[in-house]
Order: sequence, then C-alpha cells, then structure tokens
Amino acid sequence: MAEFMNVGKIVNTHGIRGELKIMPLTDFPEVRFAKNAELYLFTPDNHPALATVESARLHKNMYIVRLKEYGNINEVEKFKGGLAKVSKENLADLEEGEYYFHQIIGCAVITEEGDTLGTISEILTPGANDVWVVKTPAGKEVLIPVIDDVVLDVDVEQKLVKIHLMEGLL
Repeated sequence: MAEFMNVGKIVNTHGIRGELKIMPLTDFPEVRFAKNAELYLFTPDNHPALATVESARLHKNMYIVRLKEYGNINEVEKFKGGLAKVSKENLADLEEGEYYFHQIIGCAVITEEGDTLGTISEILTPGANDVWVVKTPAGKEVLIPVIDDVVLDVDVEQKLVKIHLMEGLL
C-alpha cells in the first residue's frame, strides 16, 4: 500500500461550488496546490479520494482549492476535517542539508566522541530552529537544538546523526 505525507488540513468548505479551505502543512504549498497537482483527500474517517487541483488561491493564510472532480458543496462536504496528502513518491526534492521529518525521526544520535545518546522520537518547531527530541536508552528525553554548532552530520541512509554535545544540553 502506498505511503502518504500530509500537505494540508481540510478546515472547511468554501462557497457552493465545491471549493475547500485547506490550511497548508507543507513547505511547498505553491507546488502542492498548483494547477493540475494531484492530491489525495482523506475524509475524517480515513477514506482517500484522488483529486486534481483546478485552481487555488491564498486567502488569510489558507488555500481555497477548487478540484476538477468536484463541482458543488455537497460533493466535498465529506472531506471537512480531513487531510490533503501526497504519495511519498511525489515528495519535492530538497536541497543538500535539508531533510523531511520522516527521514529524521528514528535516527540514532551519537556524540562526536562516539557515545550513543539515543533515538530521535519527535521534532518540535517552536520558532527560530527545530528541536529534536532524543529518547535515551534509559527512557529520558533530551532536547537537541537543530543548529550548526550542535548538529555535525546527518546521514539519512544510515539513519545516524552525529552531534557536538554543548555544555548544558544534558
């Protein structure tokens, strides 16, 4: 079965012509909601439907998306509260040094001395930089700021992250 990645939360319908209000959950909304882009719309009870974007416009930090397959409010009402997703094969290419969350979660974290710290279990996005939550073998959680002074190397193929353990991190 295909794997899907979230690109938007379907907040509501818009008007009577079958448009949807979608809050973007992607760094690439201009790609995801572009004309002819394919989206999988999931109902709140997780039933997918493939749809093609006819048009989209930004309005108050949300995208108003019109789909080729749907022409009135009654047809799209079922998606309200659901998610817009893309298949994992359709992920946008990232520049070097950039990674998707799903590539980072599950990576083992070692210090530059070679000591194992734990495994990345979650990614927080509080503001200026992301923060990786590392679960140690003892079950303790360590917060690692994703900054150049701390993160030395990320190898998504080997699922391994090397960090410089700054004073005060543990």
